[in-house]
Amino acid sequence: MRHGNKINHLGRKHGHRDALLKNMSISLIEHKRITTTLAKAKVLRTHLEPIITKVRQNTTHSRRVVFSYLQNKEAVKELFGIIADKIGDRPGGYLRIIKTGYRLGDAAPTALIEFVDFNDVYTKGDGNAAAAKKRTRRSGAAKKATVENSNVATPKNVDEEEIVDQVTDSPEMVEATQEEVVHTPEEIVEVKETVAETAEPDNEDVVSIDDTTESESSEEEKKDENKEEA
Repeated sequence: MRHGNKINHLGRKHGHRDALLKNMSISLIEHKRITTTLAKAKVLRTHLEPIITKVRQNTTHSRRVVFSYLQNKEAVKELFGIIADKIGDRPGGYLRIIKTGYRLGDAAPTALIEFVDFNDVYTKGDGNAAAAKKRTRRSGAAKKATVENSNVATPKNVDEEEIVDQVTDSPEMVEATQEEVVHTPEEIVEVKETVAETAEPDNEDVVSIDDTTESESSEEEKKDENKEEA
């Protein structure tokens, strides 16, 4: 009975199970991918990934430990040679499981287990899938168009100072600036008249007030003189 034991015995005794995992590990190392049932693939991944981790240290001790699990010199040579160079500094996750449907006859779920770094479909053959991915964003096309237009408008061989001199020395630009700056005498006279009209204050009210004050003061003086004479 299992009694809470999470190990999947795969319906086999201990020796039979170890022999199965050993043979499957050797086949996977040799062919880089195999097809089996989903349950066996999950158990094989937990069994083989710790062994592959020992490959990252190419020492005599690690080779002896790996050989104790596999009991196959060709598989050990393959692990410490091609596979060790391929996995590099990958921190685990060396194997991938892909479900492939159900097996005919007993309808057991099947799966394909493979090394991640040996799949050319995902890595595009050079291990850089991100660089091989085609960009489909509109902003990228817009930026590319602006860069091309800027390159056409301002060549690299022409200096900016030469371009400015050519523009300022052109007769069309000189005539345009003269037309904008120079004014005829008639226009100047009209401008002065408009400024004078707006600047002159309305003195009619002021004059009328002064006249009234002067008349009032003269009348008062006359009254004072009459009083003195009387």
